[in-house]
Amino acid sequence: MASAIALSRRGRPTAAPNPNVGCLLVQPASAKAGGRIVARGWTQAGGRPHAEAVALAAAGDAARGATAYVSLEPCAHASDRGPACSDLLIAAGVARVVIAARDPDPRTDGAGIARLRAAGIEVVEGVLPAEARAAMAPWWTRRHEGRPFVTLKLATSLDGCIAMPDGASRWITGDRARAHGHLERAMHQAILVGRGTFAADAPRLDVRLPGLEDRSPRKLLLTHGSAPEGWTAVASPDAIDGVDSVLVEGGAGAASAFLAADRVDRLLLYRAPILIGGGKAALGDIGLTDLAAAHGRWRLADGRMLGSDRLDVYERVRRD
Repeated sequence: MASAIALSRRGRPTAAPNPNVGCLLVQPASAKAGGRIVARGWTQAGGRPHAEAVALAAAGDAARGATAYVSLEPCAHASDRGPACSDLLIAAGVARVVIAARDPDPRTDGAGIARLRAAGIEVVEGVLPAEARAAMAPWWTRRHEGRPFVTLKLATSLDGCIAMPDGASRWITGDRARAHGHLERAMHQAILVGRGTFAADAPRLDVRLPGLEDRSPRKLLLTHGSAPEGWTAVASPDAIDGVDSVLVEGGAGAASAFLAADRVDRLLLYRAPILIGGGKAALGDIGLTDLAAAHGRWRLADGRMLGSDRLDVYERVRRD
C-alpha cells in the first residue's frame, strides 16, 4: 500500500479536479515464486483515466487473480469520460482489493466496496488511511473544507531573516535547496506572492527543472488592487478559488497574512547556514496574543539536508 500511495503522488497536481490515486496490481506468491507486481497506475492529467484503469490496461490478462492495492476506494459511478473502476476490477477478474481510504464522494462512498464484495471479491479497507489522505491533501482539503491546501515556503538565514536590510535576497539558500523549491512549485496548481515581493523581485515563479517546465503553476498576487497580465489578483487568503493547492512563496506580508488567517496547512522551512543580523524578518504580526497558543500547532513531518542548507517540513495540527 505504501507503494500505491507513493504512486498517487505522481498525479499531483495534474489529476485535479479529480483525486490523485495510485494503484498497484500484485500476483500472489506461489510455490515457485514470491508475490509479483504486474502493473502500476496513477490518475492521469485532467483526472482520467483513473489509476485502476491505467494499471488494468497495463496488466492485461495478468490482472486475473491478482490483488489490487488502491489508495482510494474504486469509484462506483460511471461517467461519459470512463466506466466505474469497481466494474473494471470485477471484469478483469481480480481476486482481492486492498483499499487505503474510503471515497467521500456520495456517489461512491461505500458503494464501490459493496459492489466488489457482491461480485465475490475479497475487500480489505483502512490500510494506511492517514498516509493516503496526506498524499491527496489538496483534493481532500477542497472536498472537506471548501478551500485550497496551502503550503508556505520560507527561506531564511539562521537568525530568521529572508533578506538583507536593503531587501536583497538572492540567494540565501544554495542550488539544491532552490531546485527542491522548484519541485515544490511543480506539485502545486498555483503560486502566490505579495505586492512587495512582486515589486522588488519581479519574480517569474516558473518551474525551471528539466522535463518539468510545463508544470509551472498559475500565478497569484495578494493585493487589493489589480494584477498585471498573466497574474490573478487575490484580495485575501480566503478569496482563492479554482485551484486545490497553493504555494505561498513570498514575502513576509503574504506569509503573515496566511498564518494570521490560519490558512497554512504545511510549512517548508529552508535554513541556510548564514547570519544576516538586522535583515528583513521572515514574519510580521500573525495575530498571536498568547505565547501558550503558539504551542502544539505544528508537527515536524520531515527533515533533510539539501547541500549545506536544512529543510524542515511541518504540518499544521488541526483538531476537531
